[in-house]
Amino acid sequence: MNRKLFQPHTIKNVELKNRIVMAPMCMYSSHNEDGKIENWHRTHYTSRAVGGAGLIIQEATAVTPQGRISPQDLGIWSDDHLEGLTELVSLMKEQGAKTGIQLAHAGRKAVLEGDILAPSAIAFNDDMKTPVAMTTEQIKETVTAFKNGAERAKKAGFDVIEIHGAHGYLVNEFLSPLSNRREDEYGGSAENRYRFLKEIIDGVKTVWDGPLFVRVSAKDYHEEGLDVDDYVVFSKWMKEQGVDLIDVSSGAVVPARIPVFPGYQVKPAERIKHEADIDTGAVGLITSGLQAEEILQNERADLILLGRELLRDPYWPRTAAKELGYEITPPVQYERGW
Repeated sequence: MNRKLFQPHTIKNVELKNRIVMAPMCMYSSHNEDGKIENWHRTHYTSRAVGGAGLIIQEATAVTPQGRISPQDLGIWSDDHLEGLTELVSLMKEQGAKTGIQLAHAGRKAVLEGDILAPSAIAFNDDMKTPVAMTTEQIKETVTAFKNGAERAKKAGFDVIEIHGAHGYLVNEFLSPLSNRREDEYGGSAENRYRFLKEIIDGVKTVWDGPLFVRVSAKDYHEEGLDVDDYVVFSKWMKEQGVDLIDVSSGAVVPARIPVFPGYQVKPAERIKHEADIDTGAVGLITSGLQAEEILQNERADLILLGRELLRDPYWPRTAAKELGYEITPPVQYERGW
């Protein structure tokens, strides 16, 4: 029986063995606070590769020390990070998974000592630090940091790069009028608010010709914020720049009440896919094989990204296959238990 969840999918020059993707999820486990890979990361990511995910996207990995969400985040701001990243990529590929990395900057949501940066000097909430509004020079330096991060990701052997433009972190802060009150060329109109992401994409593409994803928060859940209509436009612009897939999440640029239910972010992914004519990934309370298969068969998205469900069940691909009556090949070492 044809099950789309387990059919290969090619993006540019990379073929995924199935449509199951491990979404980037911070582990806060670089305990020496140097951004380097530790044993936890080797165990955590490789086990999901053994479990059968077609693509594993490494957690938000900071392009500058100041861009970390927490001091324990992974980093890619230095060549010193390459050894650990290269080893991790090799471990995952050995087990049949394609590998991705999410390049990130936390912006005003960084929980660090010293100044934190944002498009405007507006705190996320009353409990968090007020950021410093970035100068044009700091913006240019950050664009370069994303480009340098992409260059290191290529050296480490990653198959896919994802730019983190969601969840209220720096790129998302520039896009949303709720967090961007600038009056220069990076604020005001939609074109100006998009300029920071545009320059990052252009910079990354000077050193990277593989599949390029961008994760977005397609709804701000605020009457004065952005909604899916705005992200359809942004996604058209990203496609023109050569972005291959939009990873569609939502929320977290400002505190808001978010209505959560199974598949609550699938509809925005579906709209962006069809209205911007670009591949999308669906994420958000997708927990069963039947649910994932419905999304794919009805052409609501092209990839299924799983977060917490893969934390609970590293072998979710097997769980889904059993539910769908589909047989997948286990690792040879596990055949007698399959």
